[in-house]
Amino acid sequence: MKKIIFILAAIFAAIGCGRVQVVAPKEPIKVDVAMRLDVYQHVVKDIDAVEDVVSGKKSAMPQSRIPSFLGVAYAEEGLSPEAEEAVMGRKSRYQGLISAESSGRIGETRLGFVEVRGAGEGDQSLKDLVAEENSDRMIIYKSITAKNNAALFEVQKVYAEKLQSGAPSGTPIESASGEWRTK
Repeated sequence: MKKIIFILAAIFAAIGCGRVQVVAPKEPIKVDVAMRLDVYQHVVKDIDAVEDVVSGKKSAMPQSRIPSFLGVAYAEEGLSPEAEEAVMGRKSRYQGLISAESSGRIGETRLGFVEVRGAGEGDQSLKDLVAEENSDRMIIYKSITAKNNAALFEVQKVYAEKLQSGAPSGTPIESASGEWRTK
């Protein structure tokens, strides 16, 4: 019996220890992966929606189509009520800001705020306008940040690019390096 077990073990060992040969292919293996990653596509969508309301292209912010009893389980479509109020405040100031920007008295910073520049520095009403606008912009930035689970700094940078590109000619624009130029 021991001989039979020994013979069977030897046969299984001989069969189980087969030789494996790995040969490289003649042509290199190509892996073609096409992928697009839009980290901030939802942030940009929210920014566009806000700016459409501010500029008058749309009359109101998009509202959630999710019933209120399901709102806790799913992400909301719109921004916070405070942000919606800030959007309407920005809308009411829009024409005054455009006028001040095109005359060069207000500039767009690299973090998405407005800043009094040059000839407008002594004008208190212009300073008040800038303070109100910056306050409302920060409320909107924080709301977009919370909604999309994004970094505040990144939201500000993306928003600043949108605001700078849409600014009228003659507007002072702050570059990423901190230098000012006129659009």
